[in-house]
Amino acid sequence: MTPQSLAILHQHLLDALSPAPTETRRLFHGRGRVWPGLEHITVDWLQGVVLVALFREPEPHELDALRQQLHEWTTSAPWRDSQAHSLLLQHRYKPQSDSEWLLGEPVEHWLISEGGLRFKLDLGRKQNTGLFLDMRLGRDWVRQQAAGKRVLNLFAYTCGFSVAAIAGGAQQVVNLDMAKAALSRGRENHKLNDHDLGRVSFLGHDLFNSWGKVSRSGPYDLIIVDPPSFQKGSFVLDKDYQRVLRRLPQLLSPGGRVLACMNDPAIGPQFLIEQTAREAPQLQFVERLDNPPEFPDASVDGSLKVLVFALDENAPSTEPEFQA
Repeated sequence: MTPQSLAILHQHLLDALSPAPTETRRLFHGRGRVWPGLEHITVDWLQGVVLVALFREPEPHELDALRQQLHEWTTSAPWRDSQAHSLLLQHRYKPQSDSEWLLGEPVEHWLISEGGLRFKLDLGRKQNTGLFLDMRLGRDWVRQQAAGKRVLNLFAYTCGFSVAAIAGGAQQVVNLDMAKAALSRGRENHKLNDHDLGRVSFLGHDLFNSWGKVSRSGPYDLIIVDPPSFQKGSFVLDKDYQRVLRRLPQLLSPGGRVLACMNDPAIGPQFLIEQTAREAPQLQFVERLDNPPEFPDASVDGSLKVLVFALDENAPSTEPEFQA
C-alpha cells in the first residue's frame, strides 16, 4: 500500500458514503484487481458497522498508514452523516482471522438487511460473517423464480438462498450442509423474517453420503449448488463438482432449473459449462447472472460465476440411483 493507493482508497470511501447505502453493501472491492496496490482490501457497509478486511499481511508501516487513513475517514462529514458508529479491521491472512475494533464497542452479532430481508452476522470471531455479499443478485434471482416451487439448497451455509426462496413464495426448501452450526444460523435467519419453518427443512449431513435423504424430498423444481472452492476433507472444486452435477437430472422435475455457483478466480465459467455437458447432458446452459456492480473485476472469468441450467424436457428420463 503506497500513499497514492491509500489516497485512492480514502476518496473512494468518502464517495461510497455520500450518501451511505440504505442496506448492506460492499463499499470497496480491492480483490477485483481494479486498483493496483489495493488488491488485498475489502470494505463492507453493515449498516452502522464498517468491516475492513485485509487478505494479505501488510508491512508494519503499511498497517500504520492504513489505520491512520481509516481514522481520518471516521472524522469526515460523510462518515458522520452516515451514522456509522463502529469500525472493525479483520486480518484475514491470519489463521484465526484476528479482528480489532478501531472504533466503537465490540459486538458479537449484528443484524443487517438485504432486499428487505433480515440476516444475522457474526463479527470479530469468525472468518466469514455469515452472508456473502457478492451473491446478492443470485439471491434476488432465486426470490424471483421461487413461487410455488420445491427448492433444494446444497452447501446451504446459513441459508441465504433459502430465506430468499421462502420470501419469493417457495412451496418447500430443503437445506443441506455438513456444518450444523451454520444451519442453526439459517434457522435463525428464517425466524428473523417470520417465515413458516414448516416449509423449510435442514439436513446436517455430508452430501456425498446423503443422496438417499436428499431424494426423498424430491423431485425439485430448482436446485442451488454453491460449494466452497476448497474445504479440507470434504470438497475440492475441480474434482468433486462433477460428482454433484451427474446427480442433478435425477433430482429435477421436468423443466427444472439449476443455479450453479463457483467463486474460484483461477477457474472460469467454461469449466462448469463443459463439466455439466459431460456429466449431465440433459442440462442445457441458459445464462450467466450478472454480479453486483459494487464488485468490479479486472477479469470477467475471475469473478464470481453464477450459471443457470435448465433440464431439457425432451431429454430421455433416467431412473434415479440414489446410492451413497
